[in-house]
Amino acid sequence: MFDFIMKDILGTPAILVGLFALFGLLLQKKAITDVVSGTLKTIMGFIILNAGATVLTGSLTIFGEMFEKAFNIEGVIPNNEAIVALSQNAFGTETAMIMLIGMIVNIVLARYTKFKYIFLTGHHTMFMACLLAAVLSTSGMGSVPLVILGSLILGGLMVLLPAMLQPTVREITGSDDIAVGHFGSFGYFVAAKVAKLTGDKTKSTEEVKVPKSLGFLRDSSVALALTMTIMFFVVSLFVGPTYIEENLSDGTNFLVFSLLQAITFAAGVFIILAGVRMLIAEIVPAFKGIADKIVPNAKPALDVPIVFPFAPNAVIIGFLSSFVAGLLSMFLLPLAGLAVIVPGLVPHFFCGAAAGVFGNAVGGRRGAIIGAFVQGILISFLPAMLLPVLGSLGFEGTTFGDSDFGVVGIIIGYIINLFS
Repeated sequence: MFDFIMKDILGTPAILVGLFALFGLLLQKKAITDVVSGTLKTIMGFIILNAGATVLTGSLTIFGEMFEKAFNIEGVIPNNEAIVALSQNAFGTETAMIMLIGMIVNIVLARYTKFKYIFLTGHHTMFMACLLAAVLSTSGMGSVPLVILGSLILGGLMVLLPAMLQPTVREITGSDDIAVGHFGSFGYFVAAKVAKLTGDKTKSTEEVKVPKSLGFLRDSSVALALTMTIMFFVVSLFVGPTYIEENLSDGTNFLVFSLLQAITFAAGVFIILAGVRMLIAEIVPAFKGIADKIVPNAKPALDVPIVFPFAPNAVIIGFLSSFVAGLLSMFLLPLAGLAVIVPGLVPHFFCGAAAGVFGNAVGGRRGAIIGAFVQGILISFLPAMLLPVLGSLGFEGTTFGDSDFGVVGIIIGYIINLFS
């Protein structure tokens, strides 16, 4: 029963968000038809978002394999899901307990402090709980104090990080109805600060003037498909047809395969945007019940793709800028005496794209480019610096990818070393 609640309910983002929508609608005493419709559409929106992420990730994984083969790159590849899966045998119970109690701490803090955010990105909650269990275990403390301390830290992060981003989120969305609940927040915060210092807010990425002859580029999906097609073609030419057709495309011509993967990537982004729009349309009014009855003025803190529809061009720019930063970092990391971090396409897309949107909101086009680039440097250096802190998990060839895991893990590791 415990595993069912933790993994199948609280660990499934669509179900978790759906439950909050259900409770919110019930607290508003809505008609049964509205309750059923609102709950199912909320879950459906999240599933559509997830489906888009799956499509997109599949294409990125293939691109990553081609890229590594083309340029013979070896190093540590950040992947949150991989390192959490590796840690389950050692820290499975502690991770589950930190996650559960941390969510309760989140609600209590939102109820009784000025930080009115309910963190609804369930998988990221689990990832951070796992990081805390792994890093705190290096102190030698027992399971009970480890779970208590980990839960308090997790619950605090779940309200403080959305609060930190909210001023910029208001500028992005034009409202104060939703927040971002994602453990890449430090990277987005830094991207926005750098963008504000270096950019020009009046020149938005969404106002790029395109000649009439290239009018099709005004459609962000088409622009993204063409951008990815160029990237796939360039890499595929370095890899060569033999490897692709024998190992990846199941015999399909390597250029045709590359074209289809590029368009598949763009389709994944399109699906994500559709899911986000449905999710926001349902969760905001449904959440009003929780805000009115349990946590007055509460805001749902949702996964970072919720900002993508507000600046689709910044999504493309942010991804590319972050990825370039990751490539540059591969050469800089050994000079700093750190492990080589191979640019993970998934974190560079989701975190880089979001950094581009945050940068654009306060610094326009230049802010989107520079902000996302700085964020790309962060998610290259922080995972490398985190590796020694993870204890036995640091030798598994992967690490956490997003910025907050690095910041939190490194700070806790430093404090443990200070007192040990």
